Amino acid sequence: MTDEIKLGTNLSANVLTSYKRKLVTAEQAVRVIKSNDNIIVHANTAFPMTLIEAMVARKDELHNVQLIHCLSVGKLPYLRPGMEGHFNHRSYFMGGEARVAVGEGRADFAPIYLYEFPHLVSRGHIHVNVVLVHLSPPDEHGFCSFGVEVGIIKTATEFADVVIAQINPKMPRALGDSFIHISKLDYIVEVDVDILELAQGSREVEPAVAEAYRKIGENIASLIEDGSTLQLGIGVIPDNVLKYLGDKRDLGIHSETFSDGIIDLVERGIVTNSKKGIHTGKIIAGFVLGTRTVYDFIDNNPLIEFHRQEYVNDPFVIAQNKKMVAINAAMEVDITGQVCSDSIGPKLYSGFGGQVDFIRGAARSEGGKPIIALASTAKNDTISKITTMLKPGAGVTTNKADVHYVVTEFGIAQLWGKTIRERVKSLINIAHPKFRDELEAYAKSVKYI
Repeated sequence: MTDEIKLGTNLSANVLTSYKRKLVTAEQAVRVIKSNDNIIVHANTAFPMTLIEAMVARKDELHNVQLIHCLSVGKLPYLRPGMEGHFNHRSYFMGGEARVAVGEGRADFAPIYLYEFPHLVSRGHIHVNVVLVHLSPPDEHGFCSFGVEVGIIKTATEFADVVIAQINPKMPRALGDSFIHISKLDYIVEVDVDILELAQGSREVEPAVAEAYRKIGENIASLIEDGSTLQLGIGVIPDNVLKYLGDKRDLGIHSETFSDGIIDLVERGIVTNSKKGIHTGKIIAGFVLGTRTVYDFIDNNPLIEFHRQEYVNDPFVIAQNKKMVAINAAMEVDITGQVCSDSIGPKLYSGFGGQVDFIRGAARSEGGKPIIALASTAKNDTISKITTMLKPGAGVTTNKADVHYVVTEFGIAQLWGKTIRERVKSLINIAHPKFRDELEAYAKSVKYI
C-alpha cells in the first residue's frame, strides 16, 4: 500500500499490483497531454484540481488544448487571462468563471440538452484524447466510484484514448452505474484533498425577496400530490419548496441532481420512492451539488443510484415515473409563455441544463406537472420578469408549447392547452401588480386580448 492513501487490506494481489504499476505523480501523468488534444474534465464539484494545475504548469509547451465540460465549481486556472492559445475552453453549461470568459470572448459556449451531451462522445462528434477524472479508492474488486458526478463523465471514460485518475479517499463511493475498474485507468495520481462544495442558501437576500421565494415555494408545494416523483435541483426555489413538503407522503426523487435539502425528507419518511413508476424504492440522479453532509449521505448508500445523464435526463425515462413534477427556474417569461433561462438578453449566462429534458418528461408522465418558477420582479421591483416580450437577443430555452405551469409569488398560471388570450390573462394575473396595467395595455395593442 502507498504512503498517501491506505488501500483496503482485502484488495487482491492482482488489483494491488495493477494499482501500483499505474501510480505516478500528477506532473508525470499530464505529460501525455499534447497540443491540439481534446480533454474532457470531470465536472461539478468533482473537478480534479491537482491534475488541472499540473497541466496548466505546462502551458508554454502546449497550444490549442481544448478543455470540455459542463458546470465546474471553483477556480478554473486555464481560464485566466493570458491562457488563450494554450488552452481553449468549450463549455456546455457555464458557471461563474466560464460565464466571464465566454462574455469576454476568451471561451466558447455550446447550447445542448443535457441528456444529449454524452452522445457527442459516444456517436463520434467529439474525439476524446484524454479524460481527467476524480475517483474514490478501489474496492476489493478493483472498482473505483465516480463519486459526486457520474452523469457526464462515465461515458467519456469509455471513449477516451487515455484516462488519468485522481484517486482521493475523501471522494464518496456512490452506487449505481457509477464505477470504473482500475484496468481502465492509464495513470493514477493519489491525492488527499477536500472535495469542492457548493453550499445552498448561503447568500443573504433582502427580506422582501426572501418572502417572495417563500411564497413561490408554498405555491409549488400546493401542486405536489402524495406519491409524486420530484425533480428539484438546487437553488433558492427548490430550497423553499422543500420547506412545504412536510405533510406530503411517499414522495420520490428522479433528478439530474440534488443537494443537502432532501436528506431531512428522507429521514422523516416523506421521501420513500415507493410510488415511482421506475426504480421503485431508489433515489435516481446523475450527480450531487452540495456540502460534505450530502457527500457523506450518498457514500455507499443503497437508497441512491447514480446513472449516466443520457439515461437520467432522457424524457422517455423520466416519463415512466408517475406524477412526475419537474421544477425549473427562469430568467423571464413573456406573456405568451416563452421561457428564457440561459441568458440575459444576448449575454450568455448558464445553459440549457436539464430544463427541457424534465419539462418534456414530466409532460408525458401519468399525472405529471412541468413547472417553470420565477420571482415576478428583479432589482427591487423595478423590472418585471413577466414581460411583454423576451429581451432582444434572449434565447428561448423552453417554448410556449412545452410550458404547462408558471409559478410566481402571486400565484399559478396553468397554460397547457390554453389560447394565447387565456395564457396572456393568466400570466398577467401572476405578474407583480405594479406591472399588470402595462402588460395588459401591450396585450390589447397587439390584439392578444
